[in-house]
Amino acid sequence: MRMGRLFDILLLLGLILIAASADSADNPATAANDPASEGKIIANTDTDLSVLPRAHSHNDYTRRRPLFDALDMGFCSVEADIHLINGALLVAHDADQCQPDNTLESMYLAPLRDRVRQYGGSVYPGYNGRFILLIDLKSNNEETMNALLTLLEQYREMLTVFTDTETRSGAVTVILSGRTPRDALFQRAERLAAIDGSPSDLDTDLNPNRTPLVSAGWSSLFTWTGKGDMPENERLLLQDLVRKAHDRGALIRFWRLPRPWILWPMLYDVGVDLLNADNLIALRDLLLKNRQP
Repeated sequence: MRMGRLFDILLLLGLILIAASADSADNPATAANDPASEGKIIANTDTDLSVLPRAHSHNDYTRRRPLFDALDMGFCSVEADIHLINGALLVAHDADQCQPDNTLESMYLAPLRDRVRQYGGSVYPGYNGRFILLIDLKSNNEETMNALLTLLEQYREMLTVFTDTETRSGAVTVILSGRTPRDALFQRAERLAAIDGSPSDLDTDLNPNRTPLVSAGWSSLFTWTGKGDMPENERLLLQDLVRKAHDRGALIRFWRLPRPWILWPMLYDVGVDLLNADNLIALRDLLLKNRQP
């Protein structure tokens, strides 16, 4: 083969590779599925991004780009379900859905630490408010919790630290939900995670250094689904729950909302701290348009 012809072929191959690389970078789906992009900051890092402290990404791991979709929209709370399988903390709703590569560390902890380091101690540039990583323990034993707490020690630099008498805020606050062995957790004098309580905790001497968040399924307390006016007794109950949580220094959240696009404005106005969203775009648009800058 003549040298000129060989040169032309090599040049053509190079152009094809460059075009393919550019297409991958411009296509979020391709970039998100590229193993080489795992752990890298691919979210929107524009300092003009509107941060939404009350926006919570429910079952965040089901997104096309877990964590990063929520970060792109300024959400300040995300939720991950974990299972301890063969020594690894894997993220999925059910154990039979777990994939070996979908670890809590690779999907959430490592990317968050990268951001916190990049932005000088914050998840978002110039933002000093809270960012919650809500972790639902699906395995029903202390072994899962102990494995998680051991892992969290590797990320102590960015995490909120809890004792019974104080909360030392970090860039990321880990709160445990689900089957958390409370007594075993609270035996530790210093903890890198707190717990998500229930409304019944609001009738006790709740310690916000142990239980900084209270959550409940909407239908466990209310019959109103967004049709017509909310019954007066239920409206008063909602206001009372929010007041009790805030009086005790805790946040409050409701999950499994019927007609969330109808409930969100009302929940916002009454002071509910975290608005549960499965449709991230809908909640973001509502907050930006009507509720907060």
